[in-house]
Amino acid sequence: MEGILKGFRIYLLPGLVLQSVIVAGGYGTGREVVEYFTRHGIQTAWTGFFVAFLSFSLVFCLCLELSRRFNVYDYRRFFHLLLGRAWFLFEIVLITMFMLVLAVIGSAAGEIAQDEWGLPRSVGAGIMLGLVVVLMFFGRQVITIIMAYWSFYLFAVLAVYLIVAAMGLDLKPGLAIPPTSETADTIKSALQYTFYNSPAIPVILYCAHAIETRRQAILSGLIGTTIVLLPGLGLHLSFSGAFPEILEAPLPIYAMFDLLQQDALKFAYLIMLMGTFIESGAGNLQGFIERVNSTLADRGRPPLKPWSQALIAALAMGLALLLAQIGMTRLIAEGYGALAWAYFVVFIVPLFTVGLYRLTRPSVTDHSAD
Repeated sequence: MEGILKGFRIYLLPGLVLQSVIVAGGYGTGREVVEYFTRHGIQTAWTGFFVAFLSFSLVFCLCLELSRRFNVYDYRRFFHLLLGRAWFLFEIVLITMFMLVLAVIGSAAGEIAQDEWGLPRSVGAGIMLGLVVVLMFFGRQVITIIMAYWSFYLFAVLAVYLIVAAMGLDLKPGLAIPPTSETADTIKSALQYTFYNSPAIPVILYCAHAIETRRQAILSGLIGTTIVLLPGLGLHLSFSGAFPEILEAPLPIYAMFDLLQQDALKFAYLIMLMGTFIESGAGNLQGFIERVNSTLADRGRPPLKPWSQALIAALAMGLALLLAQIGMTRLIAEGYGALAWAYFVVFIVPLFTVGLYRLTRPSVTDHSAD
């Protein structure tokens, strides 16, 4: 039993936690999948997913190996490796992305609350963001466990949804529509997807302590990338049953349920989605808390108390609630795209230059490359 749990912590936990952080407002509602994959055409998007898998896998494996090799499990120490004293440049972009992600999930929760229960958008967003604050009070261990096990519920609901969509909709017309974009544009969008999502990896390194060898780091990265991309691939395939009309839907998955007329499945998916919103917000904020605690530890001070963590979360949630008024579609289309290129400069380039250089040098902390 201990061996099974160890294998789970090594090979599955990093991917499951990362998925919980990424599969939130934009991804879980389908809006992000439409914006960066489906809009290029049902067939052409397969090229995009392939490029995303290759690029994301490289980043994930490299991050896990650097973390293992140099024993760094929070993003502050991780970026000291890559950027030295300029590590704060990543944090500036990261905090901007934090707030954007929180605003997106708040906006998505608000739209769902309005459409499903008739509540004002601000009330729906406020309730969801408030639950993030509650979860932050309980700290890393509880957050990690919830994120890991909620992912299994996500996959179960998504699997049922895909079966129902395949049986209830004719997917062939969408698959037969010619590409709507050039291959170069599809590849560009896929790389943008990697650039703005992969920086979440250094944020969740707190769940990668169990990785002991290079082989484990590589396998964990490959498995984790598969876990992250599978839900989006499934959503994209289902959208062929409503293509191209689905491109204009603010909440594409919501529009799909209207077509399928499956109220019970819709309710199960909404529960999954709201839970994912909450854990995504908590997972992002926990990464920031880990960074603060590492700074406190370096100064010989104790880590933040639960109420301090909840207070930081509450302040972040308040700002996110204001940003959520912009609207999810605009936040994803404009905000994510711009930050993707900022991440390319402060994360991707240093990772594949300084990071690879450091890995080629002998290190006393490298216990095993097997």
